[in-house]
Amino acid sequence: MRYFLLFSILFFSFLNASQNKEVLLIHSYHKGYAWTDDISKAIEETFSEYTDIELTTVYMDTKRIDEAPYLETLAKLYKQQFYNRTFDLIIISDNNAFDFISKYYDYLFKDIPVLFCGINDYSKDSLEKLTFKDVSGVAEAVDIEKNFELISKIHPNLKNLLIINDKSITALAVKKDLTKFFEKYEKKFNIEYTDNLDINDLKTKASHLEKDNSAILFVLLFKDTTGKIFTYKQSFEAIRKVSQAPIYGLWDFYLNSGMVGGLLTSAVAQGKTVSKMALEVLNGKDIKDIPVVEKSPNLYIFNYNELKRFNITIPKYIDNPIIINEPKSIYKEHKNFFLITILTISLLSIIVIILRINIQRRAKLERELSNRIEFDKVLLDTIPNAIYYKNIDGNFLGCNTSFATLVSSTREEIIGKTAFDFFPEKIAIQNTNIDQEILRTLSTNSSEFTFYTPSNEMKHIVLNKAVYKNMDGNIGGIVCIMDDMTERIQQKQFLIQQSKLAEMGDMIAAIAHQWNEPLVELSALVQDIQTSYILDELKKSDVEDFVNDSMIQIKYMSQTLSDFRNFLKPSTKKVLFSLSKALNEINEIIGKQIFYSNINMSFNYKNKNEEILIYGYENEFKQVLLNIINNAKNKIIEKNLPLNKKGEININIERCEKYNKIEIIDDAGNIDDKIINYIFEPFFTTKEDGMGLGLYMAKIIIEDKMKGTISVKNDKNCAIFTIKLPFKKV
Repeated sequence: MRYFLLFSILFFSFLNASQNKEVLLIHSYHKGYAWTDDISKAIEETFSEYTDIELTTVYMDTKRIDEAPYLETLAKLYKQQFYNRTFDLIIISDNNAFDFISKYYDYLFKDIPVLFCGINDYSKDSLEKLTFKDVSGVAEAVDIEKNFELISKIHPNLKNLLIINDKSITALAVKKDLTKFFEKYEKKFNIEYTDNLDINDLKTKASHLEKDNSAILFVLLFKDTTGKIFTYKQSFEAIRKVSQAPIYGLWDFYLNSGMVGGLLTSAVAQGKTVSKMALEVLNGKDIKDIPVVEKSPNLYIFNYNELKRFNITIPKYIDNPIIINEPKSIYKEHKNFFLITILTISLLSIIVIILRINIQRRAKLERELSNRIEFDKVLLDTIPNAIYYKNIDGNFLGCNTSFATLVSSTREEIIGKTAFDFFPEKIAIQNTNIDQEILRTLSTNSSEFTFYTPSNEMKHIVLNKAVYKNMDGNIGGIVCIMDDMTERIQQKQFLIQQSKLAEMGDMIAAIAHQWNEPLVELSALVQDIQTSYILDELKKSDVEDFVNDSMIQIKYMSQTLSDFRNFLKPSTKKVLFSLSKALNEINEIIGKQIFYSNINMSFNYKNKNEEILIYGYENEFKQVLLNIINNAKNKIIEKNLPLNKKGEININIERCEKYNKIEIIDDAGNIDDKIINYIFEPFFTTKEDGMGLGLYMAKIIIEDKMKGTISVKNDKNCAIFTIKLPFKKV
């Protein structure tokens, strides 16, 4: 196990190391030279954000020595120094390093891509002469014309411009560009170019320049004509010390030594640009697809101290110049503190404002809530329905006035109690079971019950219950709206009776038909007994026969009255009754009237030898059938059929899969399509003296009271009324 862990550590360490990117930076000059140090600093800052880039930097020191034997020895040194290292990228700065790589590339760094920066006098021809092609970079070029333009804009009264330079490779390249603009600007002011004086002669010449109408353009001075070598600071500061005229330059490393500024070639800009190109190469981009930045990234940079010394204003055409050494205002010096303070104050102010708004909003919401609670209380008390709500344990939490009145108690007496305190035990248990079910299923429920109030008044109530939740999503309890159906049930019953009374004329006509035959029989019997008595032929046996025959007719007439009385009496509760028995009783009441109206009425049982039972209100159900049959009879009579043609009323009875079906079909013709959808509506009638209650009450009885359906349709010149009633108790 230990060997496995050791192997894993070594493997992942190797894997991590293999993913690191190796970059070699070769400087032409030495460490401490401002230009070189600024390029290095810019590259290092860019790479510091990436932990997988390892940068190695070497210095050729060619400002001090650049003979061929030295460079050859340097190549051998690098060969030995880097023989066991593989680089992913080579970066070179300035011309000497570029020339060195051009000569020793195959010997030292074959097949490794190369990026350059700080190359003066760049041309595409210089790249085409290389033996390797994986190369790109950033050109360095001073902008002589823009600096001449800047000096002439800042000093419109300029008479003399002294240009100081040496004979280094870079200086000679700049001299070539300078001479192109001498002729153009010599017409505006006198230009004196010098690159062959020793330092003392230069100091003398600079000291004689007048402050108000002269300026110096300091190019480079690392070695004078005597061969004396200077650092960039030494030569510049020597001239700056004796000169009363402002000094401009082409490179940014003279700024802190007393140069006014100009459009400067920036080592920092060179370093940042080439390091960004390096990241593209290290991320896998082919260096051939990265074009050379031929336009040097120069910047307008000025020294605040020199601007103030010579009272110089930067021309307005220069956008966003960089100014160094500018004294910081209290704000700038403590910018972070001010920003933090302002942000803190702003944040606290916003918090205070938000809190104030929140307080006002909450106060407003509290007022609105109080108003809403008061409104809801009044609203609940205004609703005539009894309403209560209780918790999940069944304890009442509140109610309206109607509920308090219903149970003859006050709100205070109701709160905290249960249904067992106000309703009979059977009803309370039934409602408790319903409550538990809807709390479990989070559903709604509608149920009915009848009970007697404390004042011994019977009430028929429908309870509509639903579960409510609290703001946190937990179940709060149950809300119940009680609908007192007592008056409506009584009204419906009254309408049913009204409907029965409206049909009483037909019923009386039916009784007349029923009694007509027994009355004729009784009349004949009376006449026979009278004749026998007159003829003195009356025997005891004749009297007995007379009495027996008369009693038969009288009992028949009595049964007719009993049937009529039973029909008029309302049913008080649902019962199971025989459908065939109900139809037979209807036939007894109206059968003979139908027969004498020249109509055949037949009862067709699809399920023969099977008793069909219906659960509901028997007398009301018979009233429905009687109403529909009477309507069919009247419509057939209105047709005035010839004596040799009878009307037809067929009653089909069938037990289906889920319900019992009764169809009443008559051949009196179709019901007008314009009215067929309205015949079950209350007070709708086509009779001049009709009340419009018959079919409406039929719908009430079948659908509301017996939970079935009733419908009508036309089919082949016949009207078909269909009644469907469920099997089970509902």
